[in-house]
Amino acid sequence: MIEVVAALIENSEGKLLICRRPEGKTRAHLWEFVGGKVESGESGRDALIRECREELGIGIETGEEAADIRYDYPDVSIHLVLIRARISEGKPVLREHEDMKWIGPGEESDYSFCPADAEILRKIRQKAAE
Repeated sequence: MIEVVAALIENSEGKLLICRRPEGKTRAHLWEFVGGKVESGESGRDALIRECREELGIGIETGEEAADIRYDYPDVSIHLVLIRARISEGKPVLREHEDMKWIGPGEESDYSFCPADAEILRKIRQKAAE
């Protein structure tokens, strides 16, 4: 089981930042929350800070855990933890992904998400509706 973290970054309009995976990566052209694998000896929050800097060139401050799931892809099993974060430094730029968008509630159906990200998005939308 691979430990993975992702950032739930919301802007002042309540829109969430999503990124599109590039050609050549597994699940290419699908949308996801920015993040990645937790390296050996690294905390989830430290991994998320590192991934946001590497992938989008931004500094973040992490908040509470928003959701977590275990998901079995055909090629790998992951434990994905989604952590609320806010941009504390810089503006997002594409360094690894092929596109990024800010989406509002109800717009997620316009995008094809990686299955684990789609599942975690359903969970956070369900929590928000409660």
